[in-house]
Amino acid sequence: MLNKVAVTIFLLVFGCLWLNAKDKKHPNVIFILVDDLGWKDISSFGSDFYQTPHVDDLASDGVMFTNAYSACTVCSPSRASIMTGKYPARLRCTDWIEGWKYPKAKLKVPDWTMYLDSNEVTLAEVFKNNGYKTIHIGKWHLGEEEKHWPENHGFDVNIGGWAKGSPNRNKKQGYNGYFPPFGNPRLTDCSDDEYLTERLANEACSFLEKNQEKPFFMNLWFYNVHTPLQATAEKVEKYKSLLTSENRQDNPVYAAMVEHMDDAVGKITEKLKDLELYENTIIIFTSDNGGLIGNGKQPVTNNYPLRSGKGDIYEGGVRVPLVIRVPGITSPGIIDSTSMIISPDFMPSLIKLAKLDVDRKVMRSFDGVDISPVLRNSSAKLGRNEIFWHYPHYHIEGATPYSSVRKGDWKLIHIMETDEYKLFNLKKDIGETTELSSKYPKKVQNLKRDMAKWKNRVDAQMPTSNPDYER
Repeated sequence: MLNKVAVTIFLLVFGCLWLNAKDKKHPNVIFILVDDLGWKDISSFGSDFYQTPHVDDLASDGVMFTNAYSACTVCSPSRASIMTGKYPARLRCTDWIEGWKYPKAKLKVPDWTMYLDSNEVTLAEVFKNNGYKTIHIGKWHLGEEEKHWPENHGFDVNIGGWAKGSPNRNKKQGYNGYFPPFGNPRLTDCSDDEYLTERLANEACSFLEKNQEKPFFMNLWFYNVHTPLQATAEKVEKYKSLLTSENRQDNPVYAAMVEHMDDAVGKITEKLKDLELYENTIIIFTSDNGGLIGNGKQPVTNNYPLRSGKGDIYEGGVRVPLVIRVPGITSPGIIDSTSMIISPDFMPSLIKLAKLDVDRKVMRSFDGVDISPVLRNSSAKLGRNEIFWHYPHYHIEGATPYSSVRKGDWKLIHIMETDEYKLFNLKKDIGETTELSSKYPKKVQNLKRDMAKWKNRVDAQMPTSNPDYER
């Protein structure tokens, strides 16, 4: 009898040690993507109006990257880039799905891909192939047809991810945006006063409670802070009372939406700690593009000191907040202001950090680079010093087709309609107020050459002269 007890104790202890060893070998991953969140929309990134204590706590517990970028100035391309490790230009998914239509514009938009191609190997698929439970929660916006939705791209579970890029606000059908009824075929309605972002956080917590024994990969892609601008009355009133004439960011409803998102982040991190999963979970927090400025009738956010916003190639449209926490690798409180990180970097980096077994051909197909060296040491160097953008489209906020390259401190923008090149030094002029192409013609030529080589490498689609152009 004594021997049986001893054996039982041994097996229990050994089993616990084995599970811990297994957990450490295969960390969980939560990828938090906020829709349209601007670079300065987080307190720790400089907002003096929006209150984000939970994201700030995450930032103080990990690495803040102040030089991070989305792969595009609009949502769908950046999301496709995150999921594949490739530039949108290579995927030919270069605008938000369905895109703006300008049939009489000077340039004709190419025949681009309005979905995430099923032939692409996705982040979810590589995790699933390595034994992970995979779940997508929230916005997807990578294809109209169901065959392009998350459950057909490697996710075991899909909650809330479908064709639309914003909460369903079709009032004729009775749908109400961030409040029920949601009109979302992948999200059932519950209580009448339920706020969408809170609901998604609750779904994430429920998943965590039920999936503690097996490593998981979770996309938590909020619809916040995309329009329509809606928040609970209590939070809106709070920010109305805090508003002063000195605030550049001055929309109380948007501020309340940011806080709703922050509350959701806090709920998730608290649940991870309660379940003792926090110290074995990689967390990435970022945005899919720069903040939406809006217009005089409905201002949304303010990206100052950055120029412009969502849809435009200036820094306000592409520079985004980024926080990464990797237990055992990142040190708390680090601010990295030099490393240039961009959306396609996440897939090769997570494969490395989670020690996944992935086919070499897939690894060689990435445009992104492994950023794990700078997570360990912010003074480390990445395997590249150039990043690129390509948007052969027109955007409702006023942008026309463009391409751009950033190399070191220098950024070159090509405006295709006029064949104009604009040069900026971001180290000296983060607001892109002083155009330098005439002063540094050799720098322009070098960057033009780099951009042309890159376009050729990714087989970028170009707009063409439009025979239906109306001046």
